[in-house]
Amino acid sequence: MDFAETIKAYTEQPITRQILMDVLKDYKRPFDKMDELVKKELLVQLRRGLYVPGPSLQLAGPEPFLLANHLFGPSYVSLESALSFWGLIPERVFEICSVTIKLSRKYRTAAGRYSYTRIPLPYYSFGIRQLALTEKQTVLIATPEKALCDKIVTTRNLYLRSVKQTVHFLVDDLRIDEDTLRSLQVGEIRKWIADAPKRESLNMLVETLDKL
Repeated sequence: MDFAETIKAYTEQPITRQILMDVLKDYKRPFDKMDELVKKELLVQLRRGLYVPGPSLQLAGPEPFLLANHLFGPSYVSLESALSFWGLIPERVFEICSVTIKLSRKYRTAAGRYSYTRIPLPYYSFGIRQLALTEKQTVLIATPEKALCDKIVTTRNLYLRSVKQTVHFLVDDLRIDEDTLRSLQVGEIRKWIADAPKRESLNMLVETLDKL
């Protein structure tokens, strides 16, 4: 079997153990074959049961945001990663940041660094967008408004109590352009506040955005 040719059909998605078991079904000891493929750098193991194409295959693998969705879930990309993706903050982000309803955790993998920060239900379920990055790759990512709210909610010791303080946080600390802030959908944020942590801070965010 030409593994490189067979696996091409799957490389735009994270390769699960179930996929490999099907691809390697003719082998008597498929798990040993998986180990061999990893050693030969035809596959890279991200965690138990999840793989991406290795450097020896010379095939494009899944987008990092899609890997983040699959590496630990339920989760969606948010915080600095989503803020950067939507153009709210200027910095390039080197760690893919997501939020989850499970306990916070970090992964350092051959495909990059991934962090997951816990937020509660039902607030978690608001403001999530399905975004097609390619024809076969659709990811879960926070809307610009939800990514900003998630940043406020998860930033330790941050409590917004005045418009001046909020503007300082948004413009000076996060370096978000005021014109960009004016484009945010404040009405969406209002819908989430009743079920959100740090309700006073999010109310102050809304008040500040209304005054810009």
